[in-house]
Amino acid sequence: MSVGETGRRSSWFQRFLLPGLALKAVIIGGGYATGRELAEYFVPSGPWGGLSAMLMATLIWSVVAAVTFALARKMSAYDYRAFFQGLLGPGWVAFELAYLIFVILILAVFGAAAGAIGAATFGWPELAGSIVLAISIIAFTAFGTDTVETLFKYASMLIYAVYALFLVFALSSFGGLIAVGFANAPPPSGNWVAGGLTYASYNIVGAVIILPVLRHLTSQRDAVVAGIIAGPLTMLPAILFFVAMMAFYPAIGAETLPSDFLLRQMAVPGFHILFQLMIFAALLESGVGAIHAINERVSGVVEARGRPPLGTSARAAIGGVILIGCMYVAARIGLVDLIASGYRFLAWLFLIVFVAPLLTIGVWRLLRPAPVRMETVP
Repeated sequence: MSVGETGRRSSWFQRFLLPGLALKAVIIGGGYATGRELAEYFVPSGPWGGLSAMLMATLIWSVVAAVTFALARKMSAYDYRAFFQGLLGPGWVAFELAYLIFVILILAVFGAAAGAIGAATFGWPELAGSIVLAISIIAFTAFGTDTVETLFKYASMLIYAVYALFLVFALSSFGGLIAVGFANAPPPSGNWVAGGLTYASYNIVGAVIILPVLRHLTSQRDAVVAGIIAGPLTMLPAILFFVAMMAFYPAIGAETLPSDFLLRQMAVPGFHILFQLMIFAALLESGVGAIHAINERVSGVVEARGRPPLGTSARAAIGGVILIGCMYVAARIGLVDLIASGYRFLAWLFLIVFVAPLLTIGVWRLLRPAPVRMETVP
């Protein structure tokens, strides 16, 4: 145990695993958890091409997360506004605008996914699932960082356990088809590089969304190690899911909810509902991460002006206003179109306003030696 930035004792879990679990929490969201993102960006490249693209995305996530975490700690910047003021100076507003577009899009995706899950699992009207998700997000974000970190921890346990069971049931139900799918597939081909780069680019913004949980880091070594670990921690459930999907390649690529399709093929009593509840937990922690980042950004400005940090009511009100608008977008557009069109635009946006400055200006600032203080002779 060691003393962290917050003055509290930071555990090994908080220093090395929590950042990766938080990044996974933000990324897993509506498309990854349901399989829709995997169908959009990896399935078209086939079994081996899709896996190659996923490994490429994992490497990008690890590198960008390590640099982001180390730079954030060096600048003591634990919300995205402070981070980009340090990285871009007056240009930080460009990221603010990009992030607002991102939040609107991903929360609309989460709302659409929650609606689709409620309809497929319980026969609810699609709006009902979206409303339940919105209320749950508001409830968790209202109580601040400690509550959010607790959600990330226990929801992650559920998610990893259910995905492991998912692969076991997939292998026992149609493992032969998975083996045939990989055995008959050609080597990586097609545009798998573009798929991996696109997926990594719009998702890696999660590395700055989760800055509030980095307060537990005690050194630059902690930051780099946590960043490197974050990539594999985030992609592991997706790889397990993708392997199962290859039993029904290429038809699985046309399914709105690939998870629901695969669960029907397994026909394991009770597991269908458990898996859908896990997806809801994934949507919840992703939505909570996005809204919490905004709350922390606003609270940082309020505190800088000498006022108390945001209270429970203010945090809930901010989340409510944002979610109402996003759920409206979800109802108007739908899950498949949101993922197919909006995410590619976000990929280019974040490459320009985040990844490129980080890997140039940010790396330069990290490697630049600290200025030497000259002692004056009285």
